[in-house]
Amino acid sequence: MSAEFEVTITDKDMYRFNLYHAYHGFQGIAATMVGMWVFLMAAVTFGKLAVINTVLYLVFGTVLLFYVPASLYLRSKRQIAVSNVLKQPLHYRFDDVGVHVSQDGQTADLEWKQIYKMVSTKSNLLVYSSRVNAYVIPRDAIREEYPTIVGLAVNHLEGYRLKLNPFSLS
Repeated sequence: MSAEFEVTITDKDMYRFNLYHAYHGFQGIAATMVGMWVFLMAAVTFGKLAVINTVLYLVFGTVLLFYVPASLYLRSKRQIAVSNVLKQPLHYRFDDVGVHVSQDGQTADLEWKQIYKMVSTKSNLLVYSSRVNAYVIPRDAIREEYPTIVGLAVNHLEGYRLKLNPFSLS
């Protein structure tokens, strides 16, 4: 059983990965909650405190809730623009040995035991080789191959290293 396909990463794919990575940890969740709390405090204290306090609440809330996504968007665009590797298609092959990635005669093999975890999001399949590094594979590019990839991952990876949705192919 194997799956083979080619993928070209777009800045939109990279942005979605960066958002997922930033907001699916404690820091991202905490920053969002604090940002919402600060906006709530601005509304609750409006007219009860000096105007400067309300303005400061609004500034801090804006920074916490809008600066990070905006900076991730700009970083994603820059990553794709400056990387010759990301501009060209990557050829993937998933089989019983692992994940094989090739481009322009260069190959990289990642055995199943080397995979840190696999995560499927609404738009991407993420194959992590460490806590922070992942192969970003758009789900649209692997629509037909997705069930095969999930089957291989389930057969070769421990359950705690999988965050896959085997039923959703959209």
